[in-house]
Amino acid sequence: MQIPSAFEPPQRLLMGPGPSNVAPSVYQAMARTLVGHLDPTFIKMMEEIKEMLRAVFQTQNAMTFPVSGTGSAGMEFCFVNLLEPGDEAIIGVNGAFGARMADVAARCGANVTKVEAEWGRIIEPSQIADALKKTRPKLVAIVHAETSTGALTPIEELSRITHEAGALLLIDTVTSLGGCPVKVDEWNVDAVYSGTQKCLSCPPGLAPVSLSPRAMDVAAKRKSKVQSWYLDVNLLSSYWGEERVYHHTAPITMNYAIHEGLRLALTEGLENRWNRHRQNHELLKAGLTELGLGIASQKGHQLWQLNAVTVPNGADEAGVRKRLLSEFNIEVGAGLGPLKGKVWRVGLMGETSNPRNVEAFLGAMKQILKK
Repeated sequence: MQIPSAFEPPQRLLMGPGPSNVAPSVYQAMARTLVGHLDPTFIKMMEEIKEMLRAVFQTQNAMTFPVSGTGSAGMEFCFVNLLEPGDEAIIGVNGAFGARMADVAARCGANVTKVEAEWGRIIEPSQIADALKKTRPKLVAIVHAETSTGALTPIEELSRITHEAGALLLIDTVTSLGGCPVKVDEWNVDAVYSGTQKCLSCPPGLAPVSLSPRAMDVAAKRKSKVQSWYLDVNLLSSYWGEERVYHHTAPITMNYAIHEGLRLALTEGLENRWNRHRQNHELLKAGLTELGLGIASQKGHQLWQLNAVTVPNGADEAGVRKRLLSEFNIEVGAGLGPLKGKVWRVGLMGETSNPRNVEAFLGAMKQILKK
């Protein structure tokens, strides 16, 4: 074979559903020299990562750390540790990632009750309450920020009725963490997972997770072993805890990245960061209105950081995306499932979320749609 030349990626403005553009100082952090994953300096950094993650998740949970894997690994981590064969689980399904949660729970051997809503709408507390009248689950799981639809489901009332029924509450914050309020302790969430490549503006590769003491007790008292050796929190806790027992070779460079990404988020301030995402979302909405475009997700529950922009009648959905990429170096996402061909998914996450990028997107869309 002919050996190819070194790969040189193009410069893109990443305004899709993820990844977002990476902060320059995160790239700089990733270029730093490697140390061993049990080196004392790396272990010190692990402690700093855990502390910063607790601050960003707004929790005091001791078991808060990044799983070595993407956000989907965080999803599996939560389910395989908390569910055993025969357990009952209620899963909210209002988009692609709720459907994925239901699939993962079923693969754990759980009996899954799906509570469904139209894609783009939220899971209402009354729907979960109705399901709880019919079954007493071990776990209720909800996607907080549904990346496939741009819908943000409020958690507080869902948490209340879930715990009154004696169940654990699990939420997906892959797209919400760092971009809008995520308050694990205040909302009384038992298990949560996220990803690094959205509002934390790091490359994909780690999945921040947090388990409450109640969830850790459930994982520790299982009747059967966790089906995944790699994701077993009973083993991982010894690596990320005080014992530092070897478990796996952590992706050292990715931990450099999340350390810097979390540091940037906390330096900016969570309230300031949330407000920045909200303001740029509002700027985008105003510009879309001028172009005769709107957002498809439920009013009052629209994500700031992921906008499902309605494709107007007669527009070539795929053709617009291709021209954005080829002519303007702007990446946006296509719709999934029932929304395929009906929306463009426009991300304003982390480093990407600024007025300059909003104006660049709106200007490009104006030129394309005019033609």
